[in-house]
Amino acid sequence: MKRKILLGGAWPYANYSLHVGHLAALLPGDVLARYFRQHGDEVIYVSGSDTHGTPITQRAKKEGTTPSAIAHKYHEEFVKAFKAMDFSYDLYTATFTDYHEEHVRQMLVDIYNNGYLYEKEKQQDYCETCGKFLADREITGLCPVCGKPAKGDQCDHCLTSFDPEDLKDKHCITCGNPTVQRPNHEMVFALSRFQNKLEDYYKKNSPAWRTNAVNETKKYLEQGLPDRDATRNLEWGIKVPFEGYEDKRIYVWFEAVMGYLTAGRKVAEERGIDFDEFMQDGDDLITYYIHGKDNIPFHTVIFPALIMALEKGWQCPKMIVSSEYVKLGEDKMSKSKGNLVSIQELADQFDPDSIRFFFTVNNPERRDISFSEGELIAAQNKFLCGAFGHLVNRNVSFLKKKFKGVVPAGTVDPEIEAQTQKMYDEIGAHLEAGELRAAAEQMIQYIQDANKYYDTQAPWTQVKAEDKTAFNNTTATCMYIIANMSNLLNPVLTRGCAKLRTMLELPETPTWSPINIKEGLVLGDCPILYQRLEVKEN
Repeated sequence: MKRKILLGGAWPYANYSLHVGHLAALLPGDVLARYFRQHGDEVIYVSGSDTHGTPITQRAKKEGTTPSAIAHKYHEEFVKAFKAMDFSYDLYTATFTDYHEEHVRQMLVDIYNNGYLYEKEKQQDYCETCGKFLADREITGLCPVCGKPAKGDQCDHCLTSFDPEDLKDKHCITCGNPTVQRPNHEMVFALSRFQNKLEDYYKKNSPAWRTNAVNETKKYLEQGLPDRDATRNLEWGIKVPFEGYEDKRIYVWFEAVMGYLTAGRKVAEERGIDFDEFMQDGDDLITYYIHGKDNIPFHTVIFPALIMALEKGWQCPKMIVSSEYVKLGEDKMSKSKGNLVSIQELADQFDPDSIRFFFTVNNPERRDISFSEGELIAAQNKFLCGAFGHLVNRNVSFLKKKFKGVVPAGTVDPEIEAQTQKMYDEIGAHLEAGELRAAAEQMIQYIQDANKYYDTQAPWTQVKAEDKTAFNNTTATCMYIIANMSNLLNPVLTRGCAKLRTMLELPETPTWSPINIKEGLVLGDCPILYQRLEVKEN
């Protein structure tokens, strides 16, 4: 049965360069998208740049320019970085687009009409020195849960999300002076009304989630869900479609997660698909959301509540693929601290396949990982060159040397056929569960077993016999393995597998089922899949 697959990669803030921590967190989305397309499913894979809110305005002040200029600058940089990593988004957009803004405003109105948005006058943080009400990221203080320094909406230490009014010892981030309370009116989202529904949703779906998502969501729900302001006194953002709110903007926590829906709708429209029908909750739809650990509550609590509030019968996030952190040494990579290796910096030095392979094998699924270029180089030399590339080269070079590149007719070993089918089943199952590391282990095992088979059969000896049946069968089997590697490894090793398909005259579009090559195929030049790299001296 052809399934419907919605894949949403987290929307990175367009306020600084992307680092390899972002890559590790978002790469599973592209691997899954490529797999499901090969499987023949209807895939909508979307993401975009989060271009509104105070992080953008703060960066603009720091660089002496406008929020719009910052948003466009980093959005363009993100597009370039994802392209360099061979990400295959069906749409990578931005929250500053007219399409997104129009549909977000309509969803805000829909939620208001459904009774989940109400107006409230409340005391809010005001800076007398700066002369304005402060947004959450313009406030610093102490976390109400762990007591450590935190921003106005989330603590980076304990990962608790909260309303700015709960922060202790608050100060303006711009001038450093204490804030005061002044009355202000806002539109408020009635998140508390979804407490019971979200608990039921959590119980139903969390068994398939990673441990960090289970624990963070449970903690968030146990604290009790407070209502959240949906509007704020901001200059840069989406205008509020209600009279009396001309000086306010839609809060970024609301409109950014709605980007999955606006971008998904845009792709569906371009394909002639009814998006409302596509998103109906049912067994034929699987939604995946891919992001870092610090974004968990927004995807497992707030976004599902917003979907429920729309009352359209859409599926709430089913699969949560939430990564831990990537560290440089002992420190978490951070835009604000500037201790990072950017995606573009890495792409300028290494083959994207090598980078994708490293962060698949070492994906931070259940624990933090520490990144170093030396480990990336070692992984390329050991597996991509020493195992995968070596298997292809030794088979193809031998045929070129002894048989003018003609692949002899032979019978594929039935045990290898059975093992190959098993690889499709098991790798596919691991990928669908969001288990990239386990899938990569199976891929590596298939490569290692193939090399072991080649060594055991010793075709360089078989070819000397008067009856070359054994050699023909061994060669046919090895070429069968290589052909299927172009399918099985393609979700990760996009460029190397494309080279194999060209050499073996296989269809340009890979599939997710066993294939064979044409009998009597004359091989072209054997491509060098991956170069051996030298470890750099410090």
